[in-house]
Amino acid sequence: MSGKGLISIGEYERISGDVMTKDVLLSISGLHYETVGIVEEDENEPIQVITPATYYFKNNKHYVIYDEVVEGIPGFIRNKVRIAESGKLEIVKSGLSNTHMVFEKDKMNITQYDTPYGELLVGTHTKDMQVDVTDRNIDVHVNYALDVNNEPVADCNIVMNIKALDR
Repeated sequence: MSGKGLISIGEYERISGDVMTKDVLLSISGLHYETVGIVEEDENEPIQVITPATYYFKNNKHYVIYDEVVEGIPGFIRNKVRIAESGKLEIVKSGLSNTHMVFEKDKMNITQYDTPYGELLVGTHTKDMQVDVTDRNIDVHVNYALDVNNEPVADCNIVMNIKALDR
């Protein structure tokens, strides 16, 4: 048992079993505020994806796996989201695009991002990250600065909700 009557996720699972169903509904929305150049008003509109996904918990990490279809291109991108209790978020993409993005508060992470249109060097400087886990819901909020090929591009927000589906 941890302080103030709170228990860790691992302790909770030992007491009550799984905290989440295998089948979940994932909602991800992202908002980018351009930091360079002239920005059209509608360019700062949030992008939202709501999709069924698969959830599991292993080695004190939450995993969510889902497929993403890219309009106009045959194939898909397999996404694996990994949320660690230590406050680390990882997004691994494979298929049409390939990357391993890491978000850790107050850290800069750089990765290669392979797309159907070419390769990019992507940097993420995570300014703030909040993760809230309850028995049937996980909320993640990330605020970060995005660099592409060592140039600042945008300030970004990711809001992710993982909700258990009824069994």
